[in-house]
Amino acid sequence: MQGDIDTFEKVQLLVDSFYGKVRSDDLLGPIFENVVQGNWQPHLEKMYRFWQTILLFEHTYSGSPFPPHAKLPIDKSHFKRWLELFRATVKENFEGEKATEAVWRAEKMGEMFNYKLEYLRSNPSN
Repeated sequence: MQGDIDTFEKVQLLVDSFYGKVRSDDLLGPIFENVVQGNWQPHLEKMYRFWQTILLFEHTYSGSPFPPHAKLPIDKSHFKRWLELFRATVKENFEGEKATEAVWRAEKMGEMFNYKLEYLRSNPSN
């Protein structure tokens, strides 16, 4: 157990561990691989910056996380699996306030992304 997610190195451990699970997952792995096409490092670097900004308040990420997901062939089942893997990664490696916050934020992002995708698909003219 690494304690709480309170340093950049622990953010890296979170991201690397989580995406290790994603890469080997039968449901999520092929979708991610289709996008990153074996070039994982730029995606991981972006995720380090995203979670560093969210959890450590070190503003290194800029951008909007939703648009890259908007055209992916994903639905509620993918978000459910993504959250299962994320929760498991946090539980296996961390404990504390930031770990709890990371899970909460992931849950909220999953809900928001799923809602937005369902809306866009139900209203294609928007």
